[in-house]
Amino acid sequence: MRKRHLAAAVTLALASVTVAITTSAGAAQPERISIAANPTADLRGPDASAQIVNGTKTTVKEHPFIIAGMRVGGGGPQGQSCTASVVAKRKIITAAHCMIDAVGDKSYIYGDDDLNSPGDETFRTKVVSFKTHPNYSGNGGWRTGYDVAVVTTADDLPVPEAQWAKVAGSGDAALSAPGKSALSLGYGKTSSGGGSGELRKTTLPVNDPSTCNVFDIKVNGDLMVCSGYNDGRTANCSGDSGGPLIVDGVIIGVSSWGATNCDRYSIFGRLTNAMGDWAKGEIGGGTPPTDGTFSVALSPSTGKVDAGKYVSTSVTTKAGDQGAEKLDLSASGMPAGATATFQPTSVTSGGVAKLTLETAATTPSGTYKVTVTAKGTSGSKTAEYTLTVGDGGNTTGLKVTVSPNTATVGPGGYANATVSVTGGTGTVKLTGTGGLSGPSFSPPTITKPGGTSRLTVAGPYQRGTYKVTITATDSTGKTGTAEITLTVR
Repeated sequence: MRKRHLAAAVTLALASVTVAITTSAGAAQPERISIAANPTADLRGPDASAQIVNGTKTTVKEHPFIIAGMRVGGGGPQGQSCTASVVAKRKIITAAHCMIDAVGDKSYIYGDDDLNSPGDETFRTKVVSFKTHPNYSGNGGWRTGYDVAVVTTADDLPVPEAQWAKVAGSGDAALSAPGKSALSLGYGKTSSGGGSGELRKTTLPVNDPSTCNVFDIKVNGDLMVCSGYNDGRTANCSGDSGGPLIVDGVIIGVSSWGATNCDRYSIFGRLTNAMGDWAKGEIGGGTPPTDGTFSVALSPSTGKVDAGKYVSTSVTTKAGDQGAEKLDLSASGMPAGATATFQPTSVTSGGVAKLTLETAATTPSGTYKVTVTAKGTSGSKTAEYTLTVGDGGNTTGLKVTVSPNTATVGPGGYANATVSVTGGTGTVKLTGTGGLSGPSFSPPTITKPGGTSRLTVAGPYQRGTYKVTITATDSTGKTGTAEITLTVR
């Protein structure tokens, strides 16, 4: 038996050549069992099947919701490892194993039909956060199901709302009925040993899951959709994980797993059930929140308090053109040990609430920007409160260091460094410029003296030497900078 292969991030390599299937008379032969694996960009089948051939090339223009998942260490062109679908302003749907099982910093490229030629993409964004289905069991959880995740991106995705992919739910069970014809899309391999990185499409039949149990793990029809053919004449392959399975314009599943050689059925995480309902809830559905038609303000908008004491302000709201609506109130940016209490916690636009900011005896001196958010049906709006604790804290400037301060990468490759900040007042926010699309920071803010953050930056696709600038800004607006020299070879 071939060694079990587990993979991590994924897209679909699809085939479109029909292979004639013949049967011989006589006694039925026992069904061969295939080893199950994720269709990932790291897949290397020991005996690649000649049955897997190129699918039909397609374009992002034809399927404008398709987006390529990239990660540091991904096996496809430029680190591509998964396929995904744009479903909202900053939301992407993909497979859970693309986020959990696949290691390496992740980002998404949009607008490129062929990742083998760097620089053709129109947009690249980083991952802010992601949520996997709560029943996904962690690394290797694709074996038992619930293989779906919703990703939040750092930037607005350049896809008009009318072109966002539609996601199925429990009311769409008929779409995944056996006999349906489904469209599958992905950037994956054209065979278990072939090339990848081109966007392709293929048509797969939806099967009765009971006929698809030809693997060493069970195809659970409650959580999975079995598609394709037992001879793998067209199938998902390495690099296709997370890509959509579409019936009547609706995503009914995300690419989850198949055979190690991409030569049998393709299995998708099923969305025509409660899994789809969960995903739609995380996406938010419909138009994302706007800036709101109401207004919110604080009176007064500044205050000073000693550690262990409290200060209050009024949250005033005004209804907009859409009339009165319920506004839920929250606060962020509080200093350590401080709490925010609203009385009441929600108001009808036009109403007033009292906000009390109470510090602890251990709250450090400093000046802090507290953001008050009012969220209603028409969107969200914010107001800022400047809170000074004690004497306002340390007035020394910020010193920023980065280690190492030089790095060498290949075109589009990633470099990492540690950013340290000393001095300043309150929370320090990190930003940067340079590289392919600017550096990212984990965490993006430093909340304690002498704190550090991990910097990740991608090199441009053109060879040369580049300066990446890191800027630290404290709660009073003071700044400090440092540089890292990035050499692309």
